Order: sequence, then C-alpha cells, then structure tokens
Amino acid sequence: MRMSEGVEWAAHACVLLHWLDEGGITPVPASRLAESYDLPAAYLGKQLQALARNGITESLPGRRGGIRLARPASEITLMDVVAAIEGGTAAFACTEIRQRGMNEGKPRSEFSQPCGIAHAMRGAELAWRRELAATSIADLSAATPRRVADAARRHFGGA
Repeated sequence: MRMSEGVEWAAHACVLLHWLDEGGITPVPASRLAESYDLPAAYLGKQLQALARNGITESLPGRRGGIRLARPASEITLMDVVAAIEGGTAAFACTEIRQRGMNEGKPRSEFSQPCGIAHAMRGAELAWRRELAATSIADLSAATPRRVADAARRHFGGA
C-alpha cells in the first residue's frame, strides 16, 4: 500500500497544531505551517482543506486567523487523516478475473464466495485500518520527545 506524501504532511501538521494549541499559539496561518517544514504552501493548503472538509481542522478568518484543530487531538486518529487525504476507498479492488478466460462459461454459483486473495487482502486492510484508528494525534504527540514540541513552539514565537 502506498499513500501520497500528503498523508505525511497532513499528519505532521496535525501534530504540530496540537503542540501549538497546548502552548496557546493557535490558530496559525497555513503559510507558516508550510514554512515550518519547507513545504509548498499551495500543496499543503490542499491537504489542510481536505482536513477541514472532514472536520479535523478549521480555519478562522481575520488578521489573527489561521488553522487550528477542530477537535481535541485525542479524538483525531491517523485513520481520520488518511481518509481525509486519500479518501475512503478500499486499497484492493478485486476484479474477479477468475470468472474470465478459462472459467468464462462456468456457472456464477461457483464464484459466490470471495476468492482467497480477496479475502486475505481485505483482512490485511482491515488490520491496517484498525491500527491507524487506534492511534490518535495525541498518541503521536506523546511518543515524541517533549523537546521537539518545545522547539516547535519556540519557532512559532511561544514559550
């Protein structure tokens, strides 16, 4: 399974927004978020828009406006971020090739159950999704050395 770099960018932005929120520094302009990781602002902006459409971040207008998390970091999972950026479609799409070619004339009843490949792929994807759903932005933040969050806050002008 391969995900776009937008997933990585969005996840890091969410963790950073959490750290900044803990320091009382949010909302933050999207351009500052992009600058903090040397990312193209327009492309990160698209990821932030996808997060906002999915209720993960919100944008506040005005001179002191910017982006912030729309709900507590403990309520935002990596699966939420992945689904916002990549969509909710299955990673594996079975096209039932076993019903073609040498098996084309066989009755459909012989193919009433998913094949072993489709079954295994679906199981693997469910395990992957469960793992992502069990990991919150707060969990990621807690697993990061405190000095990293403190340095991010200093970068944004906080204590």
